[in-house]
Amino acid sequence: MNLEHLEPVSMRLQILEGNQGSVVINDTYNSDTKGVSAALELMERQDKKKGRVVILSDLLQTGKDHRELYREIAQMIRSNRIEQFIGLGPAMMHQRDLFPENALFYHGTDDFLKRINRVMFRDKIILVKGSRKFGFERITAELQLKSHQTVLEIDLNGMVHNLNVYRSMLKAGVRTMVMVKALSYGSGNVEIANLLQFHHVDYLAVAFIDEGIELRKAGIHLPILVLNPDPAGFEAMLDYQLEPEIYSLRILQALLGILRYRSQIRYPIHLKLDTGMHRLGFQEEELDELFPLLTGQECMVASVFSHLAASEQSEHDTFTRDQIGRFHRMVSRMKKELGHRFLSHLLNSSGIVRFPDAQYDMVRLGLGLHGIGIAGNLLPVSSLLTTISQIRNVGKGETVGYSRKGLANRESRIATLPVGYADGFHRNLGNGNGRVWINGTHAPVIGDVCMDMTMVDITGIQASEGDKVEIFGRNQPVSELAERAGTIPYEMLTSVPERVKRVYLHE
Repeated sequence: MNLEHLEPVSMRLQILEGNQGSVVINDTYNSDTKGVSAALELMERQDKKKGRVVILSDLLQTGKDHRELYREIAQMIRSNRIEQFIGLGPAMMHQRDLFPENALFYHGTDDFLKRINRVMFRDKIILVKGSRKFGFERITAELQLKSHQTVLEIDLNGMVHNLNVYRSMLKAGVRTMVMVKALSYGSGNVEIANLLQFHHVDYLAVAFIDEGIELRKAGIHLPILVLNPDPAGFEAMLDYQLEPEIYSLRILQALLGILRYRSQIRYPIHLKLDTGMHRLGFQEEELDELFPLLTGQECMVASVFSHLAASEQSEHDTFTRDQIGRFHRMVSRMKKELGHRFLSHLLNSSGIVRFPDAQYDMVRLGLGLHGIGIAGNLLPVSSLLTTISQIRNVGKGETVGYSRKGLANRESRIATLPVGYADGFHRNLGNGNGRVWINGTHAPVIGDVCMDMTMVDITGIQASEGDKVEIFGRNQPVSELAERAGTIPYEMLTSVPERVKRVYLHE
């Protein structure tokens, strides 16, 4: 392995996509018993169906007797159902009798990398944790899935912070539903769902049945609302205990037919009301036809909800108040007709901030969780990062890129980045509309954005090949980039494809 190509060492815990279906928890350079315990706890929260592997180096400078220290570590390994333990270092080898019989021990990182058996890591959660002198970044580089240099970093601590910002605005007893549709706005559905489940949100919501099934297979046990259920998938939906949004008589009748066939009783459903968005949902005049279909035992209304069309825009507040009034009127009527309790929810992220009097029983948190919204004190969560592939000098009057659209009006230094519109860097950002952040300075895009590459003008910027580049993140908010592209942050986040590796940061 060429060490020149290793990325700079991160001092934060990372959750990385590994080879052969594995997940790598990279917690190098934070090696003590408390750190081991915390990392094992995080490991336990991951996909329950994957086996667990721990790779641990000697723990240095703990001040504890070695026998006592490694007896404590060995007990942690046994109590956390670790399938395979791998110890590196002379002290670990000397205390090998304390560990499970199948544990493997190596003199150091070089010894391990020479003798590594990659098959044992297939479909596993792998915790890699070592003291600095062992250079465990080499092990992480060996185990993680190789992809191009563009990555999407997701700050899990920032996401929890944003969740708590919104929770602090809620009245006592108001529940929280979080949207994890579309790969949780590009951040990764299973990883984010695991985090939200750990932090005790009340409901998750996905767009389609397949998204909910994936979460169930990954061990997510929270109630999951499916916002756009296809009747063709109702059987699977019921098998995985997913709860459908019902927005029309046609969808309800199709579901009732399946429920009767399966002899289901009181299956939870969620009724969508159209209060002015005019996208999906029952209108007020349709309620008379709806109520007779809900009198049987097949289903039970778990919640009634609607969607505000313009809750973030003050110029539409009169319309929003009309929506709230219409929702309140329809819900009141449904309570009388149905004769049983159900949850009511109306507010999205911006609605939580601007209309606290309409919290009802539950709120729905979406883009605000990712640090985008009108609430104060939100933290950015997602950062799209890449590196400089090549730097070249371009003379005055020369052109850059397709159709010669990028004209150098001076002697210029041009950097090529391995990111393009196939990676979510919008094509509208070409020809000076967009810019990136390099070493503390904005660098404008020159020429068209290509499918897999983009060129930027770094004239006057101190930069070298291999330097890190921020497309959006802490220094250049995704909302700013979206505005430059003539779109919205939702599209920017959800257009980052799965070929871009997700890296999860946790402290």
